[in-house]
Amino acid sequence: MKQNSFRAVCLVFMALVLVASAFSDDSTIQLESKILDSFDQDEETPYQWNAMGSKFATKNDDDDKYPKLSYVATWPSAVFGSNREGKDLKSLGIWAKFDRRGYNWLDIYPTGGPDAQESGSAEEEGPVPSEIPIPGRAQILDVWVWGSNMNLNLEAYVRDYRGMVYRLPMGSLNYTGWRNLRAAIPGTISQSKRQLPRYAGLTFVKFRIWTSPIERVDNFYVYFDQLKILTDTFETHYDGEELQYPERIKELWSGEDSGSGTN
Repeated sequence: MKQNSFRAVCLVFMALVLVASAFSDDSTIQLESKILDSFDQDEETPYQWNAMGSKFATKNDDDDKYPKLSYVATWPSAVFGSNREGKDLKSLGIWAKFDRRGYNWLDIYPTGGPDAQESGSAEEEGPVPSEIPIPGRAQILDVWVWGSNMNLNLEAYVRDYRGMVYRLPMGSLNYTGWRNLRAAIPGTISQSKRQLPRYAGLTFVKFRIWTSPIERVDNFYVYFDQLKILTDTFETHYDGEELQYPERIKELWSGEDSGSGTN
């Protein structure tokens, strides 16, 4: 009886060791801060941004409809200082109007990335959404947002490797001036797999702003700057790790690098 109990304890211990080793990258941390988009419209990012409003977004005619989006020469002084000379910094500005109060929403999303260029077609109208890959295993998403003391609420949306989209509440915009808003990435959002390749990163989908039914919505502005991620970039290296990458697999199985024929 004692021997059976000891054997059971050993089996449980071995199972725990195997599980821990399978997800070892999740327990070893190397945190880095990465900029997803600075909104400066420089050569480092291929993304453009677009804004879309819900049903009651104001539309006077085809040339005068809201929301309007622009890259404007302003920024948070807490990050870059207040001296404007010699600086080519920009922020993403949104000018919104709605015809009536209520739970209106306003989506701000990236477009024009590499995946949009590949999947887009000439027949599609308007900018093609293009999600931004998030490097590493994301811990915290943060962005600087300018608020004008209005009852608005900001959310961010991310997608996991299974295609599931998650909502991350980032807080109220009921304050004045620039403020850094953050959202923690819950551990319930999977960013790794048991099988190789273990890494399974998230993508940034969009921001969404909700208006409160008690707030006037006939004219307001919101500005964004420095969209960043605090992420764990540690990856365990092992013998043969190149065999997990699709590019290498394609080379090997296409015969380009095999050195032997097929039957």
